[in-house]
Amino acid sequence: MPKVADDLGRRGIALDLLGFGKSDKRDDMAYSARLHADIVEAFIEKLDLKSPLLVLHDWGGPLGAAYAINHPNNVWGLAFMETFVWPFAWKDLGRFAPMCWLFRSPLGYILLQVMNVFVNNILPRSVMDKENMSREVMRHYREPFPSTRSRKAIRAFTKLLPIAGHPAKSDDFIEDVQKRLQGVKFPLLWIKATPGAIVSKETEYHLHLLQNMLPQLIIKDFGAGFHCLQEDDPQKIANLITEWVHQCKRTNADTAPSHPISVNLAA
Repeated sequence: MPKVADDLGRRGIALDLLGFGKSDKRDDMAYSARLHADIVEAFIEKLDLKSPLLVLHDWGGPLGAAYAINHPNNVWGLAFMETFVWPFAWKDLGRFAPMCWLFRSPLGYILLQVMNVFVNNILPRSVMDKENMSREVMRHYREPFPSTRSRKAIRAFTKLLPIAGHPAKSDDFIEDVQKRLQGVKFPLLWIKATPGAIVSKETEYHLHLLQNMLPQLIIKDFGAGFHCLQEDDPQKIANLITEWVHQCKRTNADTAPSHPISVNLAA
């Protein structure tokens, strides 16, 4: 984020979604995709941000895209990485399907909130180079989730993932985003890693369909990576984003975005 902001001569802002990072850990409310989308919208309005570039990872993808389709005149562009703007079928999840099923079952409470499996076991395996997830890095990931109650949002997001039409409200939310995204005109970037996790061999057909509908969508190769690309090679991400912005400026004679904003599930 600082590298992108410096290269573009703008400030960068990182948003911790409700239940993550330094944001409140509410366990007395029902988390939903719509709630988080409303928070992203309120955040941008509260700071009075004009024409931001949204850098979107994981659930940040559909949440940031929801803001963009509702405010197309106040978005410079969207940069996606290891995210989704489509509903899933169980076959899309490949080898991750059994794990997702367990997390969405009653056993998910024990695994995710009591044992903190997502942070302790999933995150360290979400990078290509395990040495990048040092003890110090993992301390930062664990710090926001010291108790069972503080981990409610982690479990909530696994249950909100729209798979085979369930849950219905999440499925409706994502399908609306996917449908309305087809009409946008602002620049779009997708940073694609190999083998990837969300965009993998099983699911990359979604990305190709999206590119067919959005001719301005540029796909740039990250190289080897799984899910937490920001831990594998943050410099590569910064270079790809700034390269894309300058490419768009040359093509469209447009100005640079005012504020790069990161919307990241695990921020």
